[in-house]
Amino acid sequence: MNLTVEIPDDVAQRLSAAGGDLSRRALEALVADEYRQGHLTKPDLRRLLGFETSDQIDGFLKSHEVWIDYTMEDLERERAGLRRLGL
Repeated sequence: MNLTVEIPDDVAQRLSAAGGDLSRRALEALVADEYRQGHLTKPDLRRLLGFETSDQIDGFLKSHEVWIDYTMEDLERERAGLRRLGL
């Protein structure tokens, strides 16, 4: 699917002056918000944005101020897994 967004030329010029590819910035803003709302997963982000590593995804989310919910239960589950591995 292709998506076209109509932006008046004067506004587009101002937005472009901020730097970067305006199309990419719009895509990133959209997918960051959709991930925040729970509509996209990390594999979706990887596919949509062309990322190859989890570090790229985590960096992207951090740069867009999308914080991952991480509970004490998550921590304990990971610690138990590490203990089982002898780490």
